[in-house]
Amino acid sequence: MPFENIYQCLIRTLTCCCFSLQLCAQTGNPASGTLNVPTFPDHSVPRPGINAPHEDTLPQVVVNERPAFVVGEIIVTGNKRTKDYVIARELPFKSGDSINLTDLVKQFEIARQQLINTKLFTEAVVALSAFRGYTVDILIDVKERWYLFPLPYLKPIDRNLTEWAKQGYGTERLNYGFKFTQYNFSGRNDRLRLWLVTGYTKQIQFQYDQPYADRTLKHGYKLGFSYSANKEVNYATVNNQQQFSDSFSGITKWSGNVEYNYRPGLRTFHALRFGFTRMIIDEKISQLNPKYYHEGVNKIDIPEISYTLNHYNVDYIPYPLKGWMGEASLLRKGIHPYSEMWQLGAKYNISFPLGNKFYFNWQAQGVLRLPFDQPFYNTQLFGYGDFYLRGLEKYVVDGVAGAMGRQTLRKQLFDFSLPTFLGSKAHARIPIRIFAKIFTDAGYSLNKNARDNSLVNQMMYTAGGGLDLISFYDFTLRVDYSFNQLGQNGLFLHLKNDF
Repeated sequence: MPFENIYQCLIRTLTCCCFSLQLCAQTGNPASGTLNVPTFPDHSVPRPGINAPHEDTLPQVVVNERPAFVVGEIIVTGNKRTKDYVIARELPFKSGDSINLTDLVKQFEIARQQLINTKLFTEAVVALSAFRGYTVDILIDVKERWYLFPLPYLKPIDRNLTEWAKQGYGTERLNYGFKFTQYNFSGRNDRLRLWLVTGYTKQIQFQYDQPYADRTLKHGYKLGFSYSANKEVNYATVNNQQQFSDSFSGITKWSGNVEYNYRPGLRTFHALRFGFTRMIIDEKISQLNPKYYHEGVNKIDIPEISYTLNHYNVDYIPYPLKGWMGEASLLRKGIHPYSEMWQLGAKYNISFPLGNKFYFNWQAQGVLRLPFDQPFYNTQLFGYGDFYLRGLEKYVVDGVAGAMGRQTLRKQLFDFSLPTFLGSKAHARIPIRIFAKIFTDAGYSLNKNARDNSLVNQMMYTAGGGLDLISFYDFTLRVDYSFNQLGQNGLFLHLKNDF
């Protein structure tokens, strides 16, 4: 064999060996954020006379430059319902791409994170399948979640468990019924939801989400309709506490919305939403609080339009340990002079590892509503949804402008799994991670009309520690022991899941 041919074959063999060593160094548990690279079969290494390309097709090897590999076949396994092209939509590479070794390893991990963040899979492995000369075949192996959840529904009507406890854990303050959710309805990550709820609140809700409505997989839509009737109405806030009135007719609400979604790349999402709400409130509410909406008005029509921009660049959206995500939104709501409102909102969340299984997380969120003179119906702020300070869960703080920051230092204590003894391979074990944490929160709410509440128009701050338990289906249990500026302390529970 000519010396030049022998030299080229040796160079190629050494390159493939280096590639194998680099990938093997990344081998680990995919659930922990590392790659799982299978052992290469004997035929995966190119050898002269078997699967090595002709010498005329070999790329020129240049000193101090990394050789590029071409992505060949992308093999998808484990997906029984999810379409292959929906999985391919989440990959940062495609067949035909030319990628050097270092970038390919990084993109394997990006692909795994993207697949997990679709909420379609309990596990996802992105690995090298085989070499064919300088062509690399890639294996995508996934384990799908359960997608059908016809579950009974039972939940307190209060805004959190602490508020329900304050009301005496009364069963009369429970909603119950049937909650049907079909995830991945057509295999395109679409979702169909139907809720039939009775008890304290009568509620019917229908929603269909289709993120991939066209062949480019960049455009989608949402459709929704809901009806609710509630005899009890939160008509005011006094001493930082919700005030309720129980009346015969209470409040009845009809609403519908349509939303257009656009996703040009992997991590950025745009949403344009149009909605309309009609409310009918008991005249007694206007008598108790003339500023609840507008004095003398008990039939209310509220059109709205909003635009939201989201960007996700994190390892795991429900509980990020590395990366950042952000949101910006603009909302126009109402048509009457006494109720029209512009709202500007922003969220930012960044997390990063500190070493030795320590992690730091910082969250910031702000809201601005114009004009400042708003009816009570448009002033709910701290204490609603995810806008709260840990340690002030017992209180609500209304406002037309507000901001808060949360700082959390976490330490992973345990990472293990429990057997389920089920026949499903995707659900054979329940992964559990437990974190210890310490935190400090701070916030401020501006409200020119809240004279009966001591927490408005001043800095609020809290601190504490606790434990977080994380499992699959985005299950998160947070146990916090917190202290606030009022000299109070207590134990608070927060529970989230994807059921």
